[in-house]
Amino acid sequence: MEHRTASGPPRVGTQDVVLALFVTVLQVQGTVARVAAEGAQRPLTDLGNLGFVLLVLSGLVVTVRRRWPVPVFVMTSLASLVYFGLDFPDGPGWLALSVALYTVAAYGDGRRSLVIAGVGTAVLAIVWLSAAADIEPRAAIGWVFFRIGVSVMSVTLGESVRTRRVIAAEAQERADLAERTRDEEARARVDAERLRIAREVHDTVAHAIAIINVQSGVTAHVLDRRPEQAREALRAIEQTSARALREMRAILGVLRDDNDGRAPHPGLEQIDELTAKASDAGLDVTLDVRSPETPLPSAVGSAAYRILQESITNVIRHVGPTRVTVALTPGIDVLEIRVTDEGRRTGSGHDSAGRPAGNGMDISAQSGRGILGMRERCQLLGGDLDAGPTPEGGFEVTARLPLAPTGSRL
Repeated sequence: MEHRTASGPPRVGTQDVVLALFVTVLQVQGTVARVAAEGAQRPLTDLGNLGFVLLVLSGLVVTVRRRWPVPVFVMTSLASLVYFGLDFPDGPGWLALSVALYTVAAYGDGRRSLVIAGVGTAVLAIVWLSAAADIEPRAAIGWVFFRIGVSVMSVTLGESVRTRRVIAAEAQERADLAERTRDEEARARVDAERLRIAREVHDTVAHAIAIINVQSGVTAHVLDRRPEQAREALRAIEQTSARALREMRAILGVLRDDNDGRAPHPGLEQIDELTAKASDAGLDVTLDVRSPETPLPSAVGSAAYRILQESITNVIRHVGPTRVTVALTPGIDVLEIRVTDEGRRTGSGHDSAGRPAGNGMDISAQSGRGILGMRERCQLLGGDLDAGPTPEGGFEVTARLPLAPTGSRL
């Protein structure tokens, strides 16, 4: 059972003091008035004013009912048993006992407090009825049943108040939990959106920078000897940077859009443009693309495009001009993406067009976060990705994306 270690705020303590005084006055004054009207076999002043002492004591003990509900109930019960057992005059001497019963039920823990109140009421009823066995007139025994009824009603009222308090506390706890859950979900969505934007920015910027890096090297190499080729390289740089800026604005526009507007994610319909940019960077790209029987989900199409973009970017950055085969094979429930390059070309370090052959690093030795990002994209959709060198000295990236994604795209 729940015991109070403190009497509560001063206002509550004051209320209990006032209630105790009110109950004490009613018990004493009410009993005195009834004795004056009907008389009594044993006056309150008998046995050294024991009747008055019991009425006053049981009333004043209500002051600490919230701090010690069970001891207060025990004291008021004993006072009532002694009072009516010694045949003191009947009257409103049960008020303090009723308040104590209500407090036990209202501030208890449910089952145990009800057991204490029920057993106590049963004992009181037995003693009250035994003491009134020879009461005269017999109609006066009705007051005994009245006291029993008031006791039962006090317990019932207290339990009702306790139940409502528990329900209110549980409802408040559920509301607090729901609010915390909403906050956590909101933070998770914000983190997921940040991760999505970071991936999109990485894919866009890395691809553009790789192409610009290669074209800048071409420009520096052929500027004096082949000005027309240098002009084409500069034009490719301009177009690539402009496209990267447009994609960056589309990706970051959601951070400034009050209406939460979002530009559509790039998809496989832009693969021709992607391979054209790769060709401008010196790659010999071969496409083996099979059309799916049904339109691809937007999440799958966007992830496939980003995986192709990152794979081609890695070839441009780490290998240089070489032959690349891009194969897209849609199945019944899986889209397979395969990007294979033939590795670095041997020779003087330049291709037939005079362009430098990479930057001296091999993708198998330094993959950076590109492959990790592609693998995360696959896993978010319930797919998988394999990446590694080929026996011929090249490198191959194979991704499998379910056409009915089991994950959720960020």
